[in-house]
Amino acid sequence: MKKLLLIPFILISFLATAQKTENIIIITTDGFRWQEVFKGMDPAIANDKNFNQGDSTYIYKKYYSTDSKESRKKLMPFLWSEIASKGQIYGNRALGNKVDVANPYWFSYPGYSEIMTGNVDLLVNSNSYMANPNVNVLEFLNQQSKLKGKTAAFGAWDAFDRILNEKRSNFPVISAFDAVGGNKPTAVQKLLNEMRDNSFKPFHEDECLDVFTHYEALNELKTNKPKVLYIAYGETDEWAHAGHYRSYLDAANQVDTWIKEIWNFVQNDPQYKNKTTLLITVDHGRGDKIKSEWTSHGDKIAGASEIWFAAMGPEIAPKGEIKTESQLYQKQFAQTIAKIMGYTFTAEHPVASEINEVFKK
Repeated sequence: MKKLLLIPFILISFLATAQKTENIIIITTDGFRWQEVFKGMDPAIANDKNFNQGDSTYIYKKYYSTDSKESRKKLMPFLWSEIASKGQIYGNRALGNKVDVANPYWFSYPGYSEIMTGNVDLLVNSNSYMANPNVNVLEFLNQQSKLKGKTAAFGAWDAFDRILNEKRSNFPVISAFDAVGGNKPTAVQKLLNEMRDNSFKPFHEDECLDVFTHYEALNELKTNKPKVLYIAYGETDEWAHAGHYRSYLDAANQVDTWIKEIWNFVQNDPQYKNKTTLLITVDHGRGDKIKSEWTSHGDKIAGASEIWFAAMGPEIAPKGEIKTESQLYQKQFAQTIAKIMGYTFTAEHPVASEINEVFKK
């Protein structure tokens, strides 16, 4: 008769809470407001002829509901179905659930730097700032033996080369009109390069259309199978600055569709299925107190520090929309990303603590 092995309770507890996430995908959509995320389209902006591109009928037909919960689901159906049922969504200030940038500038480079470094560097105060001297969490993860050479970033804006300090970080950062595939692109990569280079360029050479960033990143996911992937979409910010509310909403709706496409691939691939966490957020908020200021951000625009985030994956308890009062900060994302992957992010600069609420069952 075989002897029964008595496993200590502490070991059972450890096994039950052992690391499950082996891959992480971080997604940002530039300057997309929490107001639309949680309340759906804003009728006051949609009705304003200065912002509706002469097509309020389209906006109402596609995104409006008398019920704000229905309106937000029309705008971001994947967020408010799959992620709301299996993950967590933070930042509904109407419920006292607050997420803010900690830096005092409230625009893109400082915001992305804060997300990725876990630190507020007051010297990082311009979108034209030099290569970031602060070590980022993607760089840190890429230095870990199990993840080395398995990190990649794709961003629509050309500043990401500097924000993530590509030369020092030693992982590929494909931004704006950078070519994919190096000197030996595959047939797919060659086509992506040609389509991007010959595309309509509403944002000139500084930023490509999100569709190219998305499919470059998706191709990377399918072929090279990175364990750490960052995708930064930009059109939500560009169309907002232009005052084009219809296009702003459409851009956000498209990002939601692309997140669904990414997740569907992840959940049907052996490397990624049930071993991958998604974290979605933004670099800054936008104005809200004065309706005309929704197009803007920066430290002179009230509300531009207000952001949101969502997460879903094996380490993330399925809590849905978080309705408790709390105050969280953008600088906490970097350590949260590291902890999700089972590491503690350390650097020469200070790193803010992780968001413990994300992990609580």
